[in-house]
Amino acid sequence: MEVADVRRRLRAAIEETRRLADTRRAKKDSASREWERVLADVAVPACHQIAQALNAEGYRFNVVTPGATVRLVPERGGGEFVELALDTESDEPSVMIRSTRGRGRRTITSERALPERPAVDALTDTAIVTELIEELKPFLQR
Repeated sequence: MEVADVRRRLRAAIEETRRLADTRRAKKDSASREWERVLADVAVPACHQIAQALNAEGYRFNVVTPGATVRLVPERGGGEFVELALDTESDEPSVMIRSTRGRGRRTITSERALPERPAVDALTDTAIVTELIEELKPFLQR
């Protein structure tokens, strides 16, 4: 194989990598802009509704919004929470549900993407409420 052929193939690979990086960056920026809108218009109000319903049932939860996330935090606290956040580190940006809860001296942490990985701008309050309630079940066992 000639050196010129190797260089040509290498340049093509470099150019393809740059195009992919530009595409990934554009997806990330678009998803971040959409997440800001969904967070304010859909996710935070849905969390407030869940917190109100939990409080009415005797489970004291607060809603906090650190950074570009929304958290349901039990009043008894201790670092426990259920959180919705945008993950832009993977190839396709997705909304993640993270939870941390204590069990004696152990801390149990879980993280998962929303099922079917819907587009950020396609998230509905129904989907958010359904997934948050599912993630809250271990908190309700006490």
